[in-house]
Amino acid sequence: MESQERLKPQDERVRRSKETVLKVTSELLAETGLSGVSVDEVSRRSGVAKTTIYRHWPTRSDLVIDACSQLSTSQSTPDRGSFREDITVLTKDIVKLLQSARWPSVLPSIIDAAEHDPDLAQIHSGIQVGHTKPYLEVIARAVERGEIPSTVEPSPLVATLLGPLFYRRWFSREPLDDQFVNGVIEQVLSIAKK
Repeated sequence: MESQERLKPQDERVRRSKETVLKVTSELLAETGLSGVSVDEVSRRSGVAKTTIYRHWPTRSDLVIDACSQLSTSQSTPDRGSFREDITVLTKDIVKLLQSARWPSVLPSIIDAAEHDPDLAQIHSGIQVGHTKPYLEVIARAVERGEIPSTVEPSPLVATLLGPLFYRRWFSREPLDDQFVNGVIEQVLSIAKK
């Protein structure tokens, strides 16, 4: 019984240390991308000894992969009764995430690294699934309700919607303002009804 009591505080301390290390790693990823993340810098910023970090993550890649896997991209799937309203809610939500969440600043580094690292490619794939799943559900529901034809290909429709948003966020750096976003939504609605 006494040894179990001694383990509880240690387990809590280990949990807190791991959370701190992952938080600092995520912050570094957001600030500098993958290239700026080192175990030395994570240790310095977190106050957790390098030996402790290496005990839980034997390599820098293990640490980065674990931190990247914590990035949340999930959106809830709305059901407002119409395809137009559901797509509008989803699109406005992703725009808010692109402007405020941590993952948009990290994702370009993950995409680049995923070209050479199968583990990061798997993380990238999971992020992609997180982005598209609610859109695919809304499209399937719209087909079931007869709002859009069953001949509509869901994947290109999602790309038509998200592509311009991602382009503005990561390439042109133009604002994702209401006029632009509403124009993208209208374009997708007109394509979906053909």
